[in-house]
Amino acid sequence: MTLCLAATSAWANPQLAQSKNCMACHQIDSKLVGPAYKDVAAKYAGQPDAVARLAQKVMKGGAGVWGPVPMPANPQVNEAEAKQLAQWILSLK
Repeated sequence: MTLCLAATSAWANPQLAQSKNCMACHQIDSKLVGPAYKDVAAKYAGQPDAVARLAQKVMKGGAGVWGPVPMPANPQVNEAEAKQLAQWILSLK
């Protein structure tokens, strides 16, 4: 099981974000269409439900948190991948 968890953590990185088209609207250090991932990490830092909240936003989209441009739903991202992406984003403080 440890090997499986290690492989999962290793996949939660920019390559996963790129493969799921997240990087079309987000960058790590600067705003593109959506906020920079480091800004997202700073906003949600220390919030106990941050991974779950961000995972839901990744899958279902959202609006109004970062301005007028809505984030579309991402049906190509499953729940496990969304959680991996959220954990990676939150690690970018």
